[in-house]
Amino acid sequence: MNKVYASAELAVTGIPDGASIAVGGFGMCGVPSVLIDALLRAGTGDLTVVSNNCGTDTFGLGLLLRQHRIARVIASYVGENEEFARQYLSGEIELELTPQGSLAERLRAGGCGIPAFFTLAGVGTLVGDGGLPLRYAGDGTVLKASQAKEQRTFAGRTYILEESITTDFALVRALAADEMGNAVFHASARNFNPLCAMAARLTIVEAERIVRSGELDPDQIHLPGIFVQRVVAVPDGTVKPIEKLTLSRSASETRP
Repeated sequence: MNKVYASAELAVTGIPDGASIAVGGFGMCGVPSVLIDALLRAGTGDLTVVSNNCGTDTFGLGLLLRQHRIARVIASYVGENEEFARQYLSGEIELELTPQGSLAERLRAGGCGIPAFFTLAGVGTLVGDGGLPLRYAGDGTVLKASQAKEQRTFAGRTYILEESITTDFALVRALAADEMGNAVFHASARNFNPLCAMAARLTIVEAERIVRSGELDPDQIHLPGIFVQRVVAVPDGTVKPIEKLTLSRSASETRP
């Protein structure tokens, strides 16, 4: 089955207002920016987004945030996005902060059909005991807070129960994909992308390179096509920004 779509606009067709979407990426690395831009142009809103962070002010999910298309976020990191922080603290958006490892495992568990798991992460904190602000009121008071999570003791240590995550859709960025949706990720761009793909009922992959079925080495495939329903090519010339550019000094600059 050929899963390749002619454009990102066609690939995001059918994502309705109010949908839940898992979005790959970490900072600016491995972000499905082409699909996010297509969703922005489609006017889709009232979204629940699951992602490590919510982009920056000028890139990725931050673009949807600026147009108030996102109603709720499950994430680990507010990060460099001032608009995200502003909306959260002013009560315009609901945010469930989750430890990064727990978020990764919640997505993986969702993709594997595991409803919940016990973890040490968050024990003795607001994550486990409850009271973490989910939504603020306009005056800065807490309008909605998280509930305490179930705790159990195993081998003398206390663990909290984390529920798995499944979503309606996933947007994923890959280095290469074949016509069947098998995908390969480059280095750290692998981050949350395979986990998001597994957790969704319908996964859309944007790939920098699309090849014919059978061209990818089976031993090198990171995401099997069984988890992917749609594939679209990243247009030539698409910018891949760097969040924090660090340059080393030349030998002449370091000489006394």
